[in-house]
Amino acid sequence: MPKQTFRLTLKSTYEESEKIPDFVLDIQDKCSLNEDVTSTLMLLASEAVTNAIEHGNRSDPSKIVKITINVLGDKIITHVIDQGEGFKPEEAVDPLKDENLLNTSGRGIFLIQELSDEVEFLNEGREVQFVIYR
Repeated sequence: MPKQTFRLTLKSTYEESEKIPDFVLDIQDKCSLNEDVTSTLMLLASEAVTNAIEHGNRSDPSKIVKITINVLGDKIITHVIDQGEGFKPEEAVDPLKDENLLNTSGRGIFLIQELSDEVEFLNEGREVQFVIYR
C-alpha cells in the first residue's frame, strides 16, 4: 500500500486550530479510517497543535505550526512542529499528581503519551511525532 501524506500549516492562533477536525475528517474519507482511529487522531492532533500554539509559539500569529500526517498501511504517523524554543518532555507537569488534579490544563502531553502507540519528542521539543496503528 502506498504512503499517503497530508499537510497543514497553521498560524499560531486558536481560530486556526479549528481547522484540525476538517483536516482529519478529510484523511478519514481518503484513507477509510474507522471511527475510533479518527476520534483518537483528531484528539491527539488537536492536543499537539494546541500545545504547539500555546506553549511552543506562545500564541504568536507570526509563527506557524506544521502538521504532517502519513498513512502507511495500518500505521498513521503524525508530526507536529512549532517554531518555539522547545522544551524537555521529562519536565512536563504530571496531571495525575494530587496537586495537579484540579488544573484545567496540562493534560495534552499525557494524553498523547497514553493514547499513541508510539511517541517521540524531537528537535529539542519543538516537534512531536506520534504513531497510531489502526
